[in-house]
Amino acid sequence: MYTILGGDGKQYGPVTAEAVRQWVNEGRANRNTQIRPEGSEQWQTLAHVPEFAPLFVAPAMGMSAAVGGTPIGSAPNSGLAVASLILGISGFCLPVITAIAGLILGFMAMSKIKASNGRLGGHGFALAGTITSAVALLFSIALIGFYAALLLPAFAKAKTKAETINCVNNLKQLGLAVRLYSGDNNDKFPLATNWCDAIMPQVGTSRVFQCPGDASMLRSGYAYNAALSGLAEADIAPDTVLFFESDGDWNASGGKELLVTQSRHYKTYVVGFADGSVQQIQEGRLSQLRWNPTNNTNNPKE
Repeated sequence: MYTILGGDGKQYGPVTAEAVRQWVNEGRANRNTQIRPEGSEQWQTLAHVPEFAPLFVAPAMGMSAAVGGTPIGSAPNSGLAVASLILGISGFCLPVITAIAGLILGFMAMSKIKASNGRLGGHGFALAGTITSAVALLFSIALIGFYAALLLPAFAKAKTKAETINCVNNLKQLGLAVRLYSGDNNDKFPLATNWCDAIMPQVGTSRVFQCPGDASMLRSGYAYNAALSGLAEADIAPDTVLFFESDGDWNASGGKELLVTQSRHYKTYVVGFADGSVQQIQEGRLSQLRWNPTNNTNNPKE
């Protein structure tokens, strides 16, 4: 039986001669490794112990060179452990996938180190890499959440603005379709009962009737001012409401009672007028809209 003095200054043993030979074969001991036979107080190198001296005459196949072996107690660090730590640190400034990779490699490294029975070191690196990667991952998630909180309102506002622009374009096309219809029908506007069907040939596609801000996506998100039904264009005041947003669906017609009660475009209502113009009306201005097409009334805005 023998006691080995490791490269870390610790004593290992007592171990059998066969165990010492195995350590030499694995490169964990070399010719200069200090050894002490059981019952002796004197340390000597492996190369000077007659029982082990033949091991260092020439490197046998499958054995490390005599001087080049890694000392006992100084097992090589796991590459996965070192990579885990590097990725964990990088995770604070690189994409979140880096921290995830570091976390996975850290767990893999600790598992391999444990299974190596001392032939692999670097458990501290693996543990530090795992913890650092986890912290970096949490930091990245928090950072993403922070930026999302800042950007989501801006995205929502941009989406609403785009929907409003599309809604304005829809009503412009519908207003143009009515004027084209009027030109083909003795300068008279379509009847309120079937206005969608009447101007469909001039519109060309039913998608123009759908308001982009209408979550229910009705076949028609607009209504026609019934007060203009069949009137001659010359008898209609230009600033009279022609089309407005409504939940009445296809061929819906009527007055301000059909106007949507809740804005689809962030406190803005899109309204088309008899002269073909389209405006975005704030809620406070709705009461000022003209619904009566004639000019000879005591209250032309009604």
